[in-house]
Amino acid sequence: MSAATLFNPTRQTRVLPGFGLSLGYTLVYLSLLVLIPLSAVFLKTATLGWSEFWAVVSAPRVVASYKLSFGASLLAAAINAVFGLMLAWALVRYTFPGKKLIDALVDLPFALPTAVAGIALTALYAGNGWVGSILEPLGLKVAFTPLGVLVALVFIGVPFVVRTVQPILEDLETELEEAAASLGAQRWQTFTRVILPILLPALLTGFALAFARAVGEYGSVIFIAGNIPMVSEITPLMIITKLEQYDYAGANAIAAVMLVFSFALLLVINLLQAWSAKRTGRNR
Repeated sequence: MSAATLFNPTRQTRVLPGFGLSLGYTLVYLSLLVLIPLSAVFLKTATLGWSEFWAVVSAPRVVASYKLSFGASLLAAAINAVFGLMLAWALVRYTFPGKKLIDALVDLPFALPTAVAGIALTALYAGNGWVGSILEPLGLKVAFTPLGVLVALVFIGVPFVVRTVQPILEDLETELEEAAASLGAQRWQTFTRVILPILLPALLTGFALAFARAVGEYGSVIFIAGNIPMVSEITPLMIITKLEQYDYAGANAIAAVMLVFSFALLLVINLLQAWSAKRTGRNR
């Protein structure tokens, strides 16, 4: 290497290897951890004939599990999007006693084993639990119902929204709100027209992460769900049941359907996120 090249201030230096080597490592890593395992699901499913495949994935119990898993996951992610935003706002914008403790508790679902979370939620919301003993006399049964599944999915999903939105709120300048207020905007107008468009890409990201985690959740749900056929059975439980019966092709068939639907929903959410981020950039 010549001295002119060595001391050229316009020469670009890169810490990571060149594009070709980095791309190669990325593709190998992605293939080993994601593409090859997912391909194995479809290859195992292909051992079934079309009629056998359709009989497995369209069985009444399996269809009921689809409705519960995807419906409860979408609803839980939506609830977390609303209340996770409120929690992140309180942690960023206000100072109050116990703030550090609440901030640490937000990450508890990340560290807590899912089975422990399921047992704790069941003990809490069962008929003889602290909360269940108050709700059941009012006619609201949580444990061993689809509502219990929703509670568990909300519990494990809220950190994704809070931790995704929180950094954006910390970087959001309060001068924007003050400027909007000085121009006569009401609080709701300031939130919907100034703050929310900036937060929306991060909020959609948190929603997508919470939904993805909820769809595949198993440990924290099976205890509080009760696993009643056609009522509170989730799709991951149906896959485990097939595996316990040594019906590997059937388990992979249900997993393939779940994978396709999850990917389609996440793709739509990511497209909305990209559109929202592009729109926000233009407005700026």
